[in-house]
Amino acid sequence: MKYNLILFLTLFTLGGLAQTPKKLSLSNDRIQLVWASTAGGWRLQNVAVRKGKQWQTLAQPSGENTLLYAAEKPSDKPAETFKTITGEEFPGEKYHYQQVQWAESTNPVSLNTAGQATHFFPKTGQAAGKNHLTFRQETETATIQTDWSIDPQFPQDVIVKQTLTAKKGGFFSLASPSLSTVSEPNLAWASVPGYFQGTKLQPNFVLAYAYGHGIPNRPVIYRERCASTLAPMVSTKNGLTLAIIPEPGLARDPWAEDKNTQIVWNIGLSHMNRKAQLSPTLYYPVLGEPKSALKPGETVSYTFRYSLTDGDWFKALNHAIYEIYRFKEALALRQSKQSLTNRIQQMHQYLTDPKTSLWNVEEFEGKKIGAQSYLGGVVGSNKDAMKNSDYGAMWMLATATGDSLLTKNVLPYAQNFKLVQQETGNNFFKGAVEGQYYLAKSKKFVEEWGAVVEPIALTYYTMLDIGNMLLFEPTNQELKERLRFGAERLLIWQKPDGSWAVAYDKQTEQEIFKDIQDVRPTFYGLIVAHRILNDPKYLAAARKGADWLIKNAVETGSFLGVCGDARYAPDFATGQSAQGFLDLYDLTKDERYKQAAITAAKIYTASIYTHPIASRKPKTVNGTAREDWEISQAGLSFEHGGIFGSATRLGPIQLCSHAGMFIRMHQLTKEPIFADMARAGAIGRDAFVDPKTSVASYYWQAMNRGAGPYPHHAWWQIGWLTDYLVAEAELRSNGKVAFPRGFVTPKVGPHQTVGFAPGTVNGEKANLVVEENLVKIDNPSVDYLLARTEKKDKVFVILLNNSANASDFQFAAKGQKAITKQLPAFGLEIMTLEN
Repeated sequence: MKYNLILFLTLFTLGGLAQTPKKLSLSNDRIQLVWASTAGGWRLQNVAVRKGKQWQTLAQPSGENTLLYAAEKPSDKPAETFKTITGEEFPGEKYHYQQVQWAESTNPVSLNTAGQATHFFPKTGQAAGKNHLTFRQETETATIQTDWSIDPQFPQDVIVKQTLTAKKGGFFSLASPSLSTVSEPNLAWASVPGYFQGTKLQPNFVLAYAYGHGIPNRPVIYRERCASTLAPMVSTKNGLTLAIIPEPGLARDPWAEDKNTQIVWNIGLSHMNRKAQLSPTLYYPVLGEPKSALKPGETVSYTFRYSLTDGDWFKALNHAIYEIYRFKEALALRQSKQSLTNRIQQMHQYLTDPKTSLWNVEEFEGKKIGAQSYLGGVVGSNKDAMKNSDYGAMWMLATATGDSLLTKNVLPYAQNFKLVQQETGNNFFKGAVEGQYYLAKSKKFVEEWGAVVEPIALTYYTMLDIGNMLLFEPTNQELKERLRFGAERLLIWQKPDGSWAVAYDKQTEQEIFKDIQDVRPTFYGLIVAHRILNDPKYLAAARKGADWLIKNAVETGSFLGVCGDARYAPDFATGQSAQGFLDLYDLTKDERYKQAAITAAKIYTASIYTHPIASRKPKTVNGTAREDWEISQAGLSFEHGGIFGSATRLGPIQLCSHAGMFIRMHQLTKEPIFADMARAGAIGRDAFVDPKTSVASYYWQAMNRGAGPYPHHAWWQIGWLTDYLVAEAELRSNGKVAFPRGFVTPKVGPHQTVGFAPGTVNGEKANLVVEENLVKIDNPSVDYLLARTEKKDKVFVILLNNSANASDFQFAAKGQKAITKQLPAFGLEIMTLEN
């Protein structure tokens, strides 16, 4: 009897164990996740994604969890110092703009060394419904519950909710479980959008962390403030992309209620887990930030999703932008209160008034030179710096208006400024510019941030500025000679591999900044030389430079910026590279350049904010009632992002130079994201426009304070707005409206000069004109362009509805009765006015 009882209990116990599940799974026809119960806890055994008719697996499934805990708040002081590949401590004493950002980016929390890390595989797991699993773990400091479920709306996504209940007081941070890790040999691409993208790990921390030239080999934690899209991701060589996307609303809102909250740090984003394994990871709360402080019994929870994409990083990025952060819906909210056309007209008035535009004429070397005051940071400036910006826009507006206030009072002196700015002596710098800025009191030209001469500056301030002037003055022999000086210097400075130096020391003539490569569109200057001077050697050299850039930038994701005061943090030059390749394709019809242009433009989409989701939530801005969408960052681009760009504190910029290029890319690729991002940046940005001058502020944080220290930005604004409207007209008319494109503008992006030659409208040759009283339209969503036929017998009015909704409006031509019209969403109509 005793023996039978023991046998019964043994069988009962074994039978009970047999009922404990050994595996748990989430699956549908797109993805499969399988956990196995092991002695160490529940581990992910298989992660698979259907790609076409085949199932592809992630080679290293994990499921490991990480909890960070600190009894005391971690230090916010830098924990380490770092050196460039040439041995200098970074960023260096003279880069004081960057020192604060670099310091906070190298503190223990940012470097992911703060706190005590507890790694575990959950001890208990169970099914909690169809395609819903729950795992629990008890640690010394907290209880963690993790709920997993497949999103019924997006079947490639797994929604995860983690809840932490504190057992001790202190600071807590949960790291998202590692769904799978990716080995470096299996890595195709990794990105934290807005910070970096790349194809391989970079051993030099400065190159990786500061410049995004390769993937950081440490599990650094990035802030949301410069994350353009909240979706760290890793792509594998078998064609899968694993991304992690926080639930909308988890990250900080940069203007939460009635003040700037740009630098609040709610979530941490990384491409690695705490163990430095490649695995997209989210950290919440951020250790040491207010939400991480918990008392015993207090809870904190957050929700995110893993997205398992059967394709590349760009497909995964689109999913995050459109389907999770609802970018298209936000675009539909945008309505302009002042038309873009009227902004151009009003800025024309601003720029012809020397008082408002801070226009100065000074004597230098026997010439009267003209430029606008520049009150930003320039080494050696005593509030006497002067600068011109967009020469193409200056000549375009003067030509289109015929305004003598421009043709007589501005252009001659601006041209003289350009002539004396160039070094013409027979020396190492012949053809280059002596500096971007003229200091009126000390009567000298200087560079932005030291005595340096950059080949990219030669491309910008010799080749592009003079080239754009020559489009309007093709017989100006003096300008042609000066252009040739620059072209020859670019040839001399070009290295055997096709690249250029970042800069030369002005005194020693030695190459400097050897720690970074010139992964910028310096080759574009030779495109200008070829088009204007028609010498095949310039085209050959441009192609050599472009080929090098494709290999070292486009294929690797590594780009450099053009702002010396920011030590060349990656910036809008990336978008400029895309247009440069597109222009080279137009000249050569070499498909490699078209593909490089498309890839560079796709990479540049990661310089455009797509969060938070814009809404109609009421907010107060400097005492003015606004709706959230009016001040939304979504749709705006960086000046420079990353760890130490201006966007870290000042937010994005209103200078939407990429808008026209993105419309051209949409026309070329049919990718919706290009058109939607262009329109989101251009339309309904009135909250940032000074109502007195119609000049937009530069940085987001300035709201509508206007030009401020940058009055020359009005020319860039006229340039990009015109380029955008012309590009939209060509797209929407299916080519019935088309105007020749000139060269990109210097420095700030890829917008191009127009108006130097007739285009075609409905098959007739016509010139762009600006006549402010010819047409009246009562709906600011409707913009227009004017083009007068070469015969001067008619004017075409090209109407553009810049709204995601249909627009009704009254149209009145000068001397004619108003008529009621309607245009569909983003529609176009060409009207003809007979002279």
